[in-house]
Amino acid sequence: MIFAETRLKGAYIIDIEKREDIRGFYARAWCQKEFEALGLVSRIVQSNFMFNSKKGTLRGMHYQAAPHAEAKVFRCTRGAIFDVIIDLGPGSPTYKNWIGVELTADNYKMLYVPKEFAQGYLTLENDTEVAYLVSEFYAPGSERGIRHDDPAFGIKWPAAIEVITEKDRKWPNYIL
Repeated sequence: MIFAETRLKGAYIIDIEKREDIRGFYARAWCQKEFEALGLVSRIVQSNFMFNSKKGTLRGMHYQAAPHAEAKVFRCTRGAIFDVIIDLGPGSPTYKNWIGVELTADNYKMLYVPKEFAQGYLTLENDTEVAYLVSEFYAPGSERGIRHDDPAFGIKWPAAIEVITEKDRKWPNYIL
């Protein structure tokens, strides 16, 4: 795996290293030792996936509060998404900054989302699937979210939001 740190402290885009032959290719998608070598959370307790039938579906912006804050690794396994993360760590040098990364089934990129980051995505194609690994068990009492259009962050989504749940639409603006 090839790890490239983003401009957000502790967040990484991960590319696979293909080993190709006449059959196709092999690539590692997870290695605890490689994550630990970079000081990243390497404990995985859940593997989840989501299916989105329509282009323009927004999921987010979600996070879990301490003591159940979670690190995540996202990958698009079918279709394409614009994955957005926001650094919510008050002591972080990149606090309240965000980035967006296009993850597609064809580019095989993954996004490592540190603890204390909100995350959400917008589907760029119909019939999109996303798989992700999580470092903590889901704790309903620690679930949090912020508005996808909160002016404190100014996220620039690359396409119109066509589908959003009432819950995601009604998250509050971010207040520390």
